[in-house]
Amino acid sequence: MSSPLSHSKDQPRIRKSLSDSCPASSSASTKSLRLSYAFRLGSSGVSDVSNDTSTNHAESYFLRRENRLSAKKKAEEETMNSDYKKMYEKALATNQRLKSRLETSKQELAMIQDQLQKAQGRSSDCSSNVLEAEKKVKAELKMENQRLKDENGALIRVITKLSK
Repeated sequence: MSSPLSHSKDQPRIRKSLSDSCPASSSASTKSLRLSYAFRLGSSGVSDVSNDTSTNHAESYFLRRENRLSAKKKAEEETMNSDYKKMYEKALATNQRLKSRLETSKQELAMIQDQLQKAQGRSSDCSSNVLEAEKKVKAELKMENQRLKDENGALIRVITKLSK
């Protein structure tokens, strides 16, 4: 009698087709493939004892394969999660650095605006002082001009009396 995993001419090698067509995430599909595999073994004339052994081997093969695939998937997810975590931490650090720069810029802007207001205040104070000084000078010049006009008129009268 042949061993449960040996193949004869009448019994084609099924392992390759099962592994190619078995999706790891679908347990219903896996069960149906197991039953199909068991049915093929049973219909090929192998005894019930060897059929049970073959079924057990097929089930253990599928369990090992599912375990390998789930372990691989978990490892990939952990790697992806680690990558996302690193990217998140990097983005968080960048965000914090930018917030700090923004706060510094806001403080500088407030200082510059304060200095500008003070400078404008001084400028307006200076310009108002200058305007007041100019007004005083203008008033003095008007008074001086009027005095000179009056003196000129008096001199003209004196000259006219002398010339008569």
